[in-house]
Amino acid sequence: MPKLNLAVKASQSSLIPPLLVAALVNESTAKSTVTISFEDVETLKSDGQNVAAEFEVGDDPSTFGGAGLVKNIAEAYPFVRGKLEANEDEWISRANDLTALDFKAIEGSLLELDSHLALRSYIVGYALTIADLNVWGVLRGNRVAYAYLKKDQLVNLGRWFRFIEETNSWITTMIDQMNARAREKKTAKSKEGASYDIALQDTEKGVVTRFPPEPSGYLHIGHAKAALLNDYFAHEKYKGTLLLRFDDTNPAKEKEEFQDAIAEDLEMMGIKPDKTSYTSDYFNELYDYCVRMIKEGKAYADDTDQLTMRKQRWDGVASERRDASVKENLSHFEEMKKGSDEGVRWCIRAKISVDNPNKAMRDPVIYRCNPLTHHRTGDKWKVYPTYDFCCPVVDSIEGVTHALRTIEYRDRNPQYDWMLEVLDLRKVHIWDFARMNFIKTLLSKRKLTKFVEQGVVWGWDDPRFPTVRGIRRRGMTIGALREFILKQGPSRNIVNLDWTIFWATNKKYIDPIAPRHTAITKENAVTASVRGARAAACTEDKPKHGKNADLGTKKVAYSPKILIDQEDAKTFRQDEEITLMNWGNAIVRKISGSLNPLNSNVTGLELELHLQGDVKKTEKKITWLSTEGQELVPVEMVDFDYLMTKDKIEEDDNVDDFLNPKTEFRTEGLADCNVAGLKEGDIIQFERKGYFRVDRPLARGKPAVLFNIPTGKTNK
Repeated sequence: MPKLNLAVKASQSSLIPPLLVAALVNESTAKSTVTISFEDVETLKSDGQNVAAEFEVGDDPSTFGGAGLVKNIAEAYPFVRGKLEANEDEWISRANDLTALDFKAIEGSLLELDSHLALRSYIVGYALTIADLNVWGVLRGNRVAYAYLKKDQLVNLGRWFRFIEETNSWITTMIDQMNARAREKKTAKSKEGASYDIALQDTEKGVVTRFPPEPSGYLHIGHAKAALLNDYFAHEKYKGTLLLRFDDTNPAKEKEEFQDAIAEDLEMMGIKPDKTSYTSDYFNELYDYCVRMIKEGKAYADDTDQLTMRKQRWDGVASERRDASVKENLSHFEEMKKGSDEGVRWCIRAKISVDNPNKAMRDPVIYRCNPLTHHRTGDKWKVYPTYDFCCPVVDSIEGVTHALRTIEYRDRNPQYDWMLEVLDLRKVHIWDFARMNFIKTLLSKRKLTKFVEQGVVWGWDDPRFPTVRGIRRRGMTIGALREFILKQGPSRNIVNLDWTIFWATNKKYIDPIAPRHTAITKENAVTASVRGARAAACTEDKPKHGKNADLGTKKVAYSPKILIDQEDAKTFRQDEEITLMNWGNAIVRKISGSLNPLNSNVTGLELELHLQGDVKKTEKKITWLSTEGQELVPVEMVDFDYLMTKDKIEEDDNVDDFLNPKTEFRTEGLADCNVAGLKEGDIIQFERKGYFRVDRPLARGKPAVLFNIPTGKTNK
């Protein structure tokens, strides 16, 4: 699908014209055909150019620029053109004279345009054209011109400007969307709280960071922090370059599925790498470097079994193979390359130290033999470099200036530097930051994979999982995710975070935009008769959100028969005045119960409307649903608990010992008729029950399934 990328911090006179033309394309067709992406940067860096906007169409080369992009979009969608194409192009070009932020520089062009519009509703012809959108967008985006227009001193121009806006309501919508994205980012940055002034070295020479995930699983929130920090330093702090490099060096674990999912999740988080590469792109170079190290006596082949090697490294004991000849080592490496039965017994180790106090420096393995098929290179290779070897080498080759990585790698930093030094490669600066840990949560990809494979969870997007897809499915918004992580910053202080703070951040984002609906728990729901209600059921339009009229209205049904939650009914007292939300006050005239003394449930109620009552004075304000005048929607409300019962899982803990036996809680309910129109991913509030995300919309014979979204008030 064609895509328009806009740098929202750039001059709006360059952004609004292509934005409006792309929106016109979408308005003119049955479905959106141009994806519009707002990037929180001052410029887009594409093919060495710094531009305000970029238009991508299939495999064709991208086009760049600002207002001039309207012609490129029109070329891709000729139906937005009018009959007088040459006249349109003339005014698109003349709009460049209106971009200056100096009134004297644009005054003549404004007067000329005002004169041109004296007897015209449109700049060209008798209908809206891209000439109108281009000129209107330039004027709206130029703060000097826009301020002057609001004074209404140019009658014809002012009339035309208002006419275009008032007769095309989608124009305001698109500009609001763009500005909202910019405001969201500004607000998030103002609340970050974390310091990003960490004195990275040599930033004046340019900054290139990288995010190197292994495609062996889905991104979790820890990976999200690493990705966002690298993106922040590359694109916001220093206006540099971000590389995405898939560390695909283990065919036993990696899949194209994971690779694609990682790329999709990064895009969803608003992270746009300047270049994507794969460690497998460099297998030839890495192999050659390993051969060189062997020839120079800096590496050797070893067939010591894993347990013995681990003990020898711990005790500072040299391998028997450490002093083998170069010829022997090369011979073993050749067998490894073939993937033979002999080759799989061997590995290559860097010859650094036997007894260095830093155990990471004790001859680490840098190459292994693995005959399995690689998802990108097929069966070409049978030997693969370890992360400790390929990471510094490829970082240097690709021009990375600053390697930002979690503090767990700190002991391996000298090893990283050693690899570059012995291979005479360009040095890379390293900055360690604390990984993000949460209570009752596993962030080990190996252990998460085990949960997926054993069926403990539904999959990688399970709402109980700390993966980006899992927390998104639970109801986390991208804006809240970015704000929370960026608030943590690049600090080296290791803390165990509480999920309540995480979800409280999310509530700030969803509360203003979540439509309000009503649901009643189906089990033991109480039918109440309402005296004073109209005999015939009726409906009224009510706001979906009391403080956000933009969300529209919903149908609320009224009748003499309503449903009330059992939990509410149990609290009522005879002749107590209560408030029926969205209706008014009512007095409880009769409470019916079960004849069974062991059953305390309420079985029926009689209420008498008292609409002149003061809702501010009632203690109980309850939700309800009319059983008449609407078709109630069956729903399943799902809540979750932590997968783990222990706050901090230690490395040597058996996770099965701390697995929560029950983490899923389902409640059947009935919801108002408006819920039938909800789509997957919609976020709503069931009043007095909480916020929910629609996981499965209503389908024939199946209830709508909604996941409860934590708000920071509970421990789930």
